[in-house]
This record gives sequence, C-alpha cells and structure tokens, in this order.
Amino acid sequence: MIDHIGLAVADLAASRRFYDAALKPFGWAVQIEVTEDMTGGHGAHLGFGTPQMPFFWIGTGKAPSTGCHVAFAAPDRATVDAFHAAALGAGGQDNGGPGRRPQYHPGYYGAFVLDPEGNNIEAVCHRPA
Repeated sequence: MIDHIGLAVADLAASRRFYDAALKPFGWAVQIEVTEDMTGGHGAHLGFGTPQMPFFWIGTGKAPSTGCHVAFAAPDRATVDAFHAAALGAGGQDNGGPGRRPQYHPGYYGAFVLDPEGNNIEAVCHRPA
C-alpha cells in the first residue's frame, strides 16, 4: 500500500487553488505547509489529506513533461461527480467526464481532469450503481 505521493509543480499557488477545490468533495484540505526556508532551499511543499494523514503532496520543482496519473478512491458516485465539477470550476481541463468505464470492470465509475500542470487526476468509485 502507498503511504503518500508527491507531485512537482511549477506554480505552487495555482496548483493549491486547483487542489483546494478539487479535493474538497472528499473532505481533504491542506494539513501541512512547508516553506522553502524550512527545507533549506529545497522547495516549498503542501500536504493535503486529513489532520491525521496528509498523504497527497505538491511541491515546487521541475514538473515532469509527461505528466502523472493519480486516482483518488471515492466512497460513492456522487463524490466522483462533485470532484469533476469542482476541479473544472477551479480551472482543470476535462479529460473524461463522470461515467462508467466497463473496460476496467463492471462497477468502475470514474472522472478525469488535467490539473494546471497537465497531470491526469482521477476520482474513481468501484461500487456498483
């Protein structure tokens, strides 16, 4: 099991605005803010998640040119729908609207959005309708 993941971003402020909105339907928010001064000049970082576990991090650095794919497990289809709407409202680019993806398995319901850095961010529910 993965404990946490981090993405390098070129514009931390723009990415924060995007993820503040996109992750809100899950109930996740910034829990830890690490300044560049605190890292000895190794970049600033934001940890999103719950107070007990900030598991999704973004930080300043050279963003990969190919982008990444990160999928967040949603408790239900309504959360997938809310994620997609919130992410688009925060400036994300649609990369596959909410819907069934039976090519993965019969209960797969997901939505995909490109974040400001071009990363493919997904919300997925694995429960049948």
